[in-house]
Amino acid sequence: MRSAPFLAAACVLFTAQPLFAQGWAEYVNREDRFSVGAPATPPTVEKIQWKSEYDSIFPGTVYKWQVGANRYSVTVVDYSDSEAIYTANHHSEDFQGTAYWQIDILGSIAYATTQYRQKPGVKVTYDAFHYINLITGHELQLTNPDESRSFVAFYLHENRLYIFDATVAKGQPPPLIFNQTMAFLDEDGKSVRYRTYYYNRLPERKLGPGRPGAGGDGGLGGAQPGAAPPAPRPN
Repeated sequence: MRSAPFLAAACVLFTAQPLFAQGWAEYVNREDRFSVGAPATPPTVEKIQWKSEYDSIFPGTVYKWQVGANRYSVTVVDYSDSEAIYTANHHSEDFQGTAYWQIDILGSIAYATTQYRQKPGVKVTYDAFHYINLITGHELQLTNPDESRSFVAFYLHENRLYIFDATVAKGQPPPLIFNQTMAFLDEDGKSVRYRTYYYNRLPERKLGPGRPGAGGDGGLGGAQPGAAPPAPRPN
C-alpha cells in the first residue's frame, strides 16, 4: 500500500537517481536497524527519553538532517525492556493481570500519532494505515502553522518504535526519496521483507505471573499476532 499523494514506485526510482548524485545517499544504521535515503552529510544524533502513554520512560535516539529550511529525522524508541521499566516505575501487578507494559508497546504507534495530531495549529491532510516491506504502520501528512508540510511515518518492528519525519518548507515538493526508501534491517544488517503482513510480536514476560515456567498466559502474552519469517528482499 502506498499513500495516495505519492507517485508510483517506478516514478520515484526514476526521480531518486539524479537526486542521490546531488548530495543524497543511503544512510544505514545497524545499531538501530534501519536504513533510509537521506542527505549525505552525517546526521546530528541526540539521545532522548521518551515518555510513554503509561508514564514509563524509554531510551530513544533521534537522527536529524537539515537542508536549508527542510528537516528530516528518524526517531527510534526501544520498548524491548518495557516490562522491567514499567515494573520499576509502578512496583505492582496491573489490573486483572493485564500488563500495561505490553499495552504500552501495542499502543505505541497510536500514541505517537496522537502527539503529532495534537500539535498546536497543525492541519491533518492525510491520516491512514501504511506499510513498508509488509511491515505495518501508520502515516500522517500535516500542514504546519508556517505552511511547511510534514510527512510522518510510524512503524513498530522488533519492539522498536520508528518515526520517520520529513518536513519541507512552503512550496517545496514532497520528500519522495526520504519517504520511499525506508527499510528495516536484520541482525546482519540486511534489509528484510516479510512473506505476509508483519505485526510486532511482544517480548516474553520475565518478571511476573506468566513468565516462562510460571504458568498462565502473562496477561496479553498468550495471543500475540505474528508474521512469517522474513524473506530476502529482492535486488
